[in-house]
Amino acid sequence: MARGRPRTFDRDTALAQATRLFWERGYEATSVGELTAAMKIRPGSLYAAFGDKKSLFKEVVETYGRSPEGAFIGKALDEEPTARAAFTRILHEAAETYADPSHPAGCLTISAATNVTPEDAEIAAYLRDLRNTNLARFKTRLETAQQQGELPPETDPEALARYFAAVLQGMSQQSRDGATKTDLQKIATQALTSVFPPPEPAPN
Repeated sequence: MARGRPRTFDRDTALAQATRLFWERGYEATSVGELTAAMKIRPGSLYAAFGDKKSLFKEVVETYGRSPEGAFIGKALDEEPTARAAFTRILHEAAETYADPSHPAGCLTISAATNVTPEDAEIAAYLRDLRNTNLARFKTRLETAQQQGELPPETDPEALARYFAAVLQGMSQQSRDGATKTDLQKIATQALTSVFPPPEPAPN
């Protein structure tokens, strides 16, 4: 015999509302009361379906990471044949995604880390680990590019990986400050040109 009352809300819809709120406000500034109001559920239902606020947030981030808005970096690294093509795609898709008016501006995993207090160091570490995973993937891809002659021997893959990560973080914040897709595309183009100069024209 089933125990407890059946769920009276759509879990995916509630999760989408929580995602939007965390994305807009960040982890620390989002209260359980605001979450339950946005998700249109009672606190007891939140805890029964998702666990506590930290568990809900981690599920939000994991779901976001599988969405088009969160998965584009990994897809570009997996699918593009060269580092130039991969990072060109990453930065220009970031410009499209971060400024898309259909959802909150910027990147959820970047903006949600703002103002996390020492009491929530676990969440800060969780988000930092996700960002560092991308950083490690950037470094690996750039090391491969260097080994294959796409980048000069004097290139520092770790420093370059951190540069691209910093550009993405800056683009995310710029979008939250009102930068348009065109503004962000210009940043992307400038950053890429500084690393991958345009190929020289073929001789006649």
